[in-house]
Amino acid sequence: QVQLVESGGGSVQAGGSLRLSCAASGVTFSSLRTSRMGWFRQVPGKEREGVAVVDSAGRTNYAQSVKGRFTISQDIAKNTLYLQMNSLTPEDSAIYYCVAHEDGITWSAGPPLDNAYYRNWGQGTQVTVSS
Repeated sequence: QVQLVESGGGSVQAGGSLRLSCAASGVTFSSLRTSRMGWFRQVPGKEREGVAVVDSAGRTNYAQSVKGRFTISQDIAKNTLYLQMNSLTPEDSAIYYCVAHEDGITWSAGPPLDNAYYRNWGQGTQVTVSS
């Protein structure tokens, strides 16, 4: 059974930074079956938005709104996924979810930012950025 547990959310002022962590169990980053993991976010009343994703080959994709500010990374030994968020703005306020999907499928263009491609979701962690 896959479990994804997020941490690191909180409140920060605009321009600040946060690092989110996702501890994964039941899924192994180094496994060929773990094809992609990543972060999505959701604001109440809006659809979930793909933020940053990475596949088992290390290819990444980012939402245009976070490029240059957010960085996704993995610690394979710790089976942990991270999202470093810098230069935060109030528009980044949302619940952030860790996601994973194992099907062995990869794309040359990198993993998709569409939530339909991710089966496993964490409970989410709140990020609030004040102006």
